[in-house]
Amino acid sequence: MKPFNLVLFAPEIPQNTGTIGRLCVSTDTKLHLVKPLGFSLDEKHLKRAGMDYWPHLDLAVYENWEEFLAAHPGAVMHFISTKGETSYWDVPYPEGCYMVFGRESSGLPPEFYERYRKRLVLIPMEGKFHRSLNLANAASIVLYEALRQRRCRAAAN
Repeated sequence: MKPFNLVLFAPEIPQNTGTIGRLCVSTDTKLHLVKPLGFSLDEKHLKRAGMDYWPHLDLAVYENWEEFLAAHPGAVMHFISTKGETSYWDVPYPEGCYMVFGRESSGLPPEFYERYRKRLVLIPMEGKFHRSLNLANAASIVLYEALRQRRCRAAAN
């Protein structure tokens, strides 16, 4: 089992997914893609952003959200969203947890906001004009907080 898992729900931009794949290889994190995808996994932009890391990626692809849930019963999940009220700094990231990100254009599906309301996590943004951060940047920010917490837990033991 990998220490952490990044889940992209219906990603649309291959360059973001390629960059996140590279991030996952570099941090021993598993990447989960939930269809529909806005690109082909053979797309050159995906491979270019992922560079020579892509063949080393621990990747799982699911036809839909229900298939993902069935494959990971009881998983600890955090849903990263601008609609969250709890900062990503203020949630624990236990070993094996899943950090779920939505589409670049529209975020998570509307039904997720009610269904997973207590698990919505926000990356605070203080700028005057913002909608959301780039998906690859957001994934990096949250994953590195999880890695920081893991390191602190290990140092305390």
